[in-house]
Amino acid sequence: MANIALRRARKAQRRKQVVAGKRQAEAFEASLAGQVGRAAEVPIQHCLLTESLFESGLGTLVLARGRTPHYVALSTFLIDTFCLGIKDVMFRPVEAEEFATYVEIMGAAAPLVPVEPGYARRLLRELAAWAQSIGFPPHRDFTVVERTFGTVDAGAYDVAFRFGRDGKPFYVPGPTESPSLIRRRLKQLQKGLGEDGFDFEAPIFEAPI
Repeated sequence: MANIALRRARKAQRRKQVVAGKRQAEAFEASLAGQVGRAAEVPIQHCLLTESLFESGLGTLVLARGRTPHYVALSTFLIDTFCLGIKDVMFRPVEAEEFATYVEIMGAAAPLVPVEPGYARRLLRELAAWAQSIGFPPHRDFTVVERTFGTVDAGAYDVAFRFGRDGKPFYVPGPTESPSLIRRRLKQLQKGLGEDGFDFEAPIFEAPI
């Protein structure tokens, strides 16, 4: 009887392990990492970058992959080449009409132009490393979403990117940044680079009513 009970206990334990494994696999498939992994296996349909990125310092990089142009996995990276690096990241599947609308809206202020995926990946990686070196790590989802590039070789492009402006980081606070966030970022720059190691554009706040 003891042996029978032991065998039953072991069998029940194996069933639990199988069920747990299936649940973990299902959770991964539904996770951001799982979606990105599947997207990285299908053809690249579009790779676009803000044309004036290095003049204005702020822009968007767009990568869309799909088996056809009619339904794509869209990865976007909001980037600041003057100071903050990879500010925001987004990944989601969209239909062709929604993708076209997104590109039209994003390109209204500054046109998006096609770039080679290898160039785009190298830009992202080098910008993330540079901004990290001055105290600004990339968006929390960057490492995962960057894998949408799959096997694209960032080393195939021998290009020297110049970040900052006039040889220094140039911090331009965005319209949604609070005074406390701005102070924290300025403190970070002062701590790492000194008072003269960076430039700063003072934000314009609306006067209280």
